[in-house]
Amino acid sequence: MKIIHQTDQQKIKQMKKYNIILLAAAVFSAFSCNKSSLEPKIYSSLTSQNAFLTKSDAIAAVNAVYARLKGPSVGDNFDYWTVRHFALTDLTTDVAHCSYTGDPGQLSNIQWNSANGLIGEDYRQIYKLVANANNAIYNISAMTTISAAQKSQFLAEMKFLRAIAYSDLTDSWGPVILNTEKDIANPNYTAKTSPSPVADVDALMIADLQNAITVLPVDYSKSDIYSTNDVGRATKGAATFLLAKIYLRQHQWQKAADLTKQVIDLNIYQLYPSYAGLFKEANTWCSENIFSVLSDANVNGTELLNHFGPLSHPYLTDRWQYYAVTWDFYHSYGDEDDRKKMFFTQYDGVDGLTHKEEPSPGATAPAGVLYMPDVATMKYADPNGANTYYDGHSVDILRYADVLLSRAEALNELGGPTAEAVALVNQVKARSHAKQLVASTLTQSTFRDALLQERGWELYYEGKRRADLKRFGKYDVVVNAYLKRTGQTQTVQLPRDEFFPYPLSQTQINPNLSNAGRQQ
Repeated sequence: MKIIHQTDQQKIKQMKKYNIILLAAAVFSAFSCNKSSLEPKIYSSLTSQNAFLTKSDAIAAVNAVYARLKGPSVGDNFDYWTVRHFALTDLTTDVAHCSYTGDPGQLSNIQWNSANGLIGEDYRQIYKLVANANNAIYNISAMTTISAAQKSQFLAEMKFLRAIAYSDLTDSWGPVILNTEKDIANPNYTAKTSPSPVADVDALMIADLQNAITVLPVDYSKSDIYSTNDVGRATKGAATFLLAKIYLRQHQWQKAADLTKQVIDLNIYQLYPSYAGLFKEANTWCSENIFSVLSDANVNGTELLNHFGPLSHPYLTDRWQYYAVTWDFYHSYGDEDDRKKMFFTQYDGVDGLTHKEEPSPGATAPAGVLYMPDVATMKYADPNGANTYYDGHSVDILRYADVLLSRAEALNELGGPTAEAVALVNQVKARSHAKQLVASTLTQSTFRDALLQERGWELYYEGKRRADLKRFGKYDVVVNAYLKRTGQTQTVQLPRDEFFPYPLSQTQINPNLSNAGRQQ
């Protein structure tokens, strides 16, 4: 079920009005021009013979793959890593909530099926990135008009982006169809390909990222390929950390520990001074960013503020509170923690009602009060940002706080809560003035639990929560406990819910994508 919000309805009305104007203009033109003037004039035509001839062609192809992280086009920039991916990674856990019905409601209630539109859309958009990357790799590899260094750079960027896509695909669906540039040379569009084991997909990502680490620069400040210091492009640090995260998922703790140390030893990343400041719309890029999706409200903005902003707010108007946070998760923060201040917990709305939390479960709101079923976060709804339809928020796919927490996780699994491991977590906590961990009171098990909780507090709505819970072996335990605390049915069953079902539309095309044993 597709939900059309009030703002979407207004846009539709505007588009209908615009189309009527265009139709009138077209009718007028038809009566004012002769037949010959209506014949199309072709100024250029892109073919296999005239594409991928110059360095500019290669850069355009590379940039098109980066664009797939955001969405298909300006005007609908809320796909994949700029909103919809969070439906799968966070709504399906203990931290996030959506009070709307339909597809997001299914996910929020941990009761999805293969016909869920958000599951299908995320699958399609990620594979579009894979397809674009494969096409760029295939064609750039054959170019003879660029230098070897340029070719290596472009290919490394594409392989890094493809690794992000396959990492997300395997996190969500486990075994998936593995397509590479080799499939472009001899395509078989009617093949009913079977999914490849996760180990095979991992092998491709590991090889690609190992290559990218040797090729990609630390930054682009001295690049002779790009004209400016292109922040937001793939770097050595980004490839190194992404590889570390793959090893974390495989529980190859020593490799993950070594690679996170390499990222730290680059000495170019550091925590931003404040958690709130890190996510301000004006802070497009800083020293904590390792790899991010960047936006500009005036050029290629996204719709994060629309989806995350609070309903009926007095100055962040016309927002949907589509992706919100559970009150249960909000109350898990300590009062001293600055991160707890990052929520719209109470305000007088433009609807004339005071929006606030209910004092007790099932309480009836008095006149003039609206009890909110969830609480909007300021993470992507900067109260000091621009109050526009499209916003300029960055989305951090990889950032330095995650490096510190990931290294602490690997060290704990190798040898328990060492002084270094505890200090790494406390470094993240200190930024938000959160209560520090005391090493002498921790065991490997209790530190593991503290790490998982800290990752939730620090990284909610950054596409990490469901993968974290699964990696720690706690997805069913944590989510069912949350459902029980909030009076809901404990629905998570493993191994059934370890992965999402393949989208119904895909299984109808390819019967080798079987959902047997998955929630359907």
